[in-house]
Parts: sequence; C-alpha cells; structure tokens
Amino acid sequence: MRTVVDIDENSLREARAALGTTSKVETVNRALAEVAALAARRRDLKRLLSGDLSDLRDQELYHAAWR
Repeated sequence: MRTVVDIDENSLREARAALGTTSKVETVNRALAEVAALAARRRDLKRLLSGDLSDLRDQELYHAAWR
C-alpha cells in the first residue's frame, strides 16, 4: 500500500543509523516493526510481573507444549 506522509528528516536519519537501514521505506517499515515488537514485550512483561501465569499451572497445557 502506498501512503504519503511528512517525515521529520532528523528523526529519519537517527532511526536509519540506529536500525542500520539504507532506504526510507526500509527504515519506516523496520521502525514500525520494532515499535510493535516493543509493545508486545511490554505487554508480556506486564503479564509476568502481575503474576498472571495461570497457563503454567495447567499441567495438560504444559505437557502438550513439550510433545
């Protein structure tokens, strides 16, 4: 899908350097993927810290994971 957006050049340059990308498209796509992955890690960490590990107490599910 093609989308036209106004991107801050300094932010793009910094993101490109941090991600090691070479094109604008690659940089934007990698940055979006990194943000989505970070959000997932934060969600998982929050779940771990809350003690909501009820899945680990389910012996049937636990053993099925190792089959």
